[in-house]
Amino acid sequence: MDMRSLVRQNVRRIRQKKGLTQEQFAEVSGFSQQYLSGLEGGHRNPTVVTVYELAVALGVSHMDLLRPTKKHAKR
Repeated sequence: MDMRSLVRQNVRRIRQKKGLTQEQFAEVSGFSQQYLSGLEGGHRNPTVVTVYELAVALGVSHMDLLRPTKKHAKR
């Protein structure tokens, strides 16, 4: 399983579920919109600290960003 893809998809899914644009998420998280765009586009390789900080900004556990969804589990 590609962890970068897993984090990318989970960040995007949770951000959209919370009704946040990338710009709004950038304001809340402290990361630039360009970084978040690169992350969600699969062009960034987030560190453990970054995953934790993104999770805090989204109001979820860091494990929610690392846990495979049912879609991923089938692969």
